[in-house]
Amino acid sequence: MAVYTNVSDEQLVNFLKDYNIGQPTSFKGIAEGVENTNFLLETETGRYILTLYEKRVNKDDLPFFLHLIDHLARAGISCPTPIPDKNNQTLGTCAGRPAALFTFLDGMSVKTPKAHHCSALGTVMAQFHQKGQDFTMKRENSFTIKGMQNFYQNTDGDMDSIQPNLSQLIEDELNFLSQN
Repeated sequence: MAVYTNVSDEQLVNFLKDYNIGQPTSFKGIAEGVENTNFLLETETGRYILTLYEKRVNKDDLPFFLHLIDHLARAGISCPTPIPDKNNQTLGTCAGRPAALFTFLDGMSVKTPKAHHCSALGTVMAQFHQKGQDFTMKRENSFTIKGMQNFYQNTDGDMDSIQPNLSQLIEDELNFLSQN
């Protein structure tokens, strides 16, 4: 389950008062995903996704990603678009977490990808890279070897409860990657 932070009716209404999307008619957690809390929100004007960014996400990186998504959508990439509030801000706070509201895209998750799915993904990834070349904002990549070492050090250190000797395997792999 990917709902890590619950949102009360009061918190939702308080968050939505800054948006011009009408009153909520339905609100439910989305079980898919691994890192953030996502909700399907239906209002008088349509369907939306509310994302609450959890602790692993660096709040200072969020403007970069929100602007990138908006840039790609404006360039023709089919992706959810951040919705600005009444003050033209796309990042707010809900239930004590950084939060953003997105347009909803119809579709379903592909559980068993076939070759044509992979081909379509490759095409969109190429477009993503091409259309993103003129995006001017920059940020440091957090998935470097150093970033992975920091991420591992910030875990509870109880990897062996997931799989015996997993901690040693991760440490050995990080050391190998650092040296090579």
